[in-house]
Amino acid sequence: MWEPIGDALSNMFFSTVLALIPILCILICLGFLKIKAYKATLLSLALAFLLAVTVWKMPIVYAGQVVIEGILTAVWPIIWVIIASIFTYNITVKTGGMSIINKTLSNISPDRRIQVLILAFAFGGFLEAAAGFGTAVAIPASLLAGIGFHPIFAAVICLIANTVPVAFGGIGIPVITLAQVTGLSLSELSTFVSYQLIVFILVLPFVLVVVLTKSFKTLKDVFGICLVSGISFALLQTIVAVYLGPELAAIAGSLASLVCMIIYVKIRPIKNIWLFPQERDSQEIAVAQNDTKGIDGKQQLVAWSPYIALFILIMSVNLIPQLKFLHNMASEIQFYFGPDGKPVSFQWITTPGTLMLISAIIGGLVQGEKGRRVKDLIQTFIATIKQLVPTILVVSSIVAMAKLMGYSGMTSIIAVFLASIAGKAYPFISPLIGALGTFVTGSDTSANILFGALQKQTAMEIGANPTWIAAANTVGASAGKMISPQSIAIAASATGLVGKEGKILNATIPYCIGYTILLGIEILVISLVL
Repeated sequence: MWEPIGDALSNMFFSTVLALIPILCILICLGFLKIKAYKATLLSLALAFLLAVTVWKMPIVYAGQVVIEGILTAVWPIIWVIIASIFTYNITVKTGGMSIINKTLSNISPDRRIQVLILAFAFGGFLEAAAGFGTAVAIPASLLAGIGFHPIFAAVICLIANTVPVAFGGIGIPVITLAQVTGLSLSELSTFVSYQLIVFILVLPFVLVVVLTKSFKTLKDVFGICLVSGISFALLQTIVAVYLGPELAAIAGSLASLVCMIIYVKIRPIKNIWLFPQERDSQEIAVAQNDTKGIDGKQQLVAWSPYIALFILIMSVNLIPQLKFLHNMASEIQFYFGPDGKPVSFQWITTPGTLMLISAIIGGLVQGEKGRRVKDLIQTFIATIKQLVPTILVVSSIVAMAKLMGYSGMTSIIAVFLASIAGKAYPFISPLIGALGTFVTGSDTSANILFGALQKQTAMEIGANPTWIAAANTVGASAGKMISPQSIAIAASATGLVGKEGKILNATIPYCIGYTILLGIEILVISLVL
């Protein structure tokens, strides 16, 4: 019977080079050749299939089963949540609710820096912590684009913001999974993950402002609110992670940040409003501010109804004991019957995509014009599916490729090679391995499944603290999230940039590299004293 062997060529270096070909293909096609994302990912999937069958000797039947598993797990829940989130945005635009949301945000503060911190950092953090699966990029990016942000800015800023919340992910699942695959203490892992994130949470609001304005001088006016947003997020997340566990850590941090920022802006409004160059006209500002006076509380409630409904549904199904039975409405189906194959679970009701679709329908019925509500919902949903066809191809092929690389042994040889050349400096590259896992799979949880045990074993061999190094895998994976083709495809769809994924990738790579290097230094330095 066939068994996966990472070092297929009996030469670690050459096996690693071959295993990297599908990943390099995506990077070169998107970053340099400017090939459309769906073509690049389909080509990479074909290369991964060819390598798995010919070099890693995976039986073609197994390879076919893996591709089917990859496509179906991409459709549900990942593509499903993308469709639902873009449908939510589209129906909000069609009913006029987005226009009111725009004015409401201007009422909190017309300053574009504040809007980024509220939507991308705090609200996006909540969505990642509560739902995951692309919602933290799709919804804030579409909202920012809808209220006047340049689509590239909206996509890049949301990808950068969607880093620190990823480590705890949806209801703590990445950390819980890491504890399961490594056999390490969940509470200790949760504590170390929160500690590793503190500095980056504090710095991230400042980074977002600089990315937006392209100037350090603009930090002066918002230094206080950046500090408040970072401290409140880091403080609450760390307290909850250390004393209660990973499930609600990022939810508590993001909500605390959101509330503190809104209170801060109301108490100390920004004096020097920062707008985009084309908006810097006193007349336009005056008109925008006057427009907000005509919006009453009811109109705001109606406009935000899809997102309010989403918040209520997410919290209800996770926190109300009487609704826990909804989590059992699931199916387990096995597609791959080779080594390490196991059934895949499909959550039908509590998956974020279904909750978001319900929220969109509620919003559409509340906001819509009488006599056209149902018709508008159906037409908008069909239009959304047509809009997302390229994205569906991208996500399906990238998940199938990741599955092939994982089951065949390609992914493991890359990680083993990196670990072997690092030696005692391994803690420095441990976050890089986590980032590689998320780049390939698009998921922090999947990166922990792929590399969690490897990180623990390597740490024990070099005499480092295995829990600290394993925690670095999930935190490092949050860096890879911003350059994952899957995440970029979601951001491109949300901002109308399908076909321009290469531009987004090129813009996020420097931040990913910087984040990973700084994290590696932190992990290495502290590992020397643990």
